[in-house]
Amino acid sequence: MRAPSDGHTLLLASTANSINATLYEKASFDFIRDIAPVAGIVRYPLVMVVNPSIPTKTVPEFIAYAKANPGRLNMGSSGIGTTSHVAGELFKMMTGINMVHVPYRGGAPALTGLLGGQVQVLFGDISSIEYIKAGKLRALAVTTATRSEALSDVPTVAQFVPGFEASSWFGLGARRNTPSQIIGKLNRETNASLADSKIEMRFVDLGGTVLTGSSAEFGRLMVEDTEKWAKVIRAANIKAD
Repeated sequence: MRAPSDGHTLLLASTANSINATLYEKASFDFIRDIAPVAGIVRYPLVMVVNPSIPTKTVPEFIAYAKANPGRLNMGSSGIGTTSHVAGELFKMMTGINMVHVPYRGGAPALTGLLGGQVQVLFGDISSIEYIKAGKLRALAVTTATRSEALSDVPTVAQFVPGFEASSWFGLGARRNTPSQIIGKLNRETNASLADSKIEMRFVDLGGTVLTGSSAEFGRLMVEDTEKWAKVIRAANIKAD
């Protein structure tokens, strides 16, 4: 924020920035106002996973089970205000179910809690894939609008809850007032790098999808996600502790 507007100091922007724009009310900067979008890099799905002790194999079955057992299911997350937390809150809002949120200090402890049965469901990152393949966890759905190549047989939440979408994305931002010529050059070079088949396949191996496009398109993603998570944070009354 204090660097010159010359494109030499960039921000690796992410979903966390969109969430934090509302979560931290007294921030000294405004993410949308003060950061100029440069280019998207990658988008990752979250995976809705349950402990096998829960007798549900589909999203509709899970919703019905949660409604039959209000307040009895624990939903883990990697912490208050994290992507996994707000994704779970969005799911609760859109389905009308009641679950107890159990925040952990990171994704790994949350995954351990799910494996141990302390929580029954987690909207976690793709790192749970090995446990899913081993049968130690059950994947009900991915949270992106389209299926993940890494879990091609797993449906999307939106197939059962129309309009649901949540993901982790990363991209580049610059300080506001950075000249358009500089942003344009950075955008072109970023997209050229993402077009490299080795780079693209590496992201695919990690469960992601490259986010190519113009700076304006990345800017729309920043704005739309910031507005969406603002509504969820306010509706669920999430406070940063």
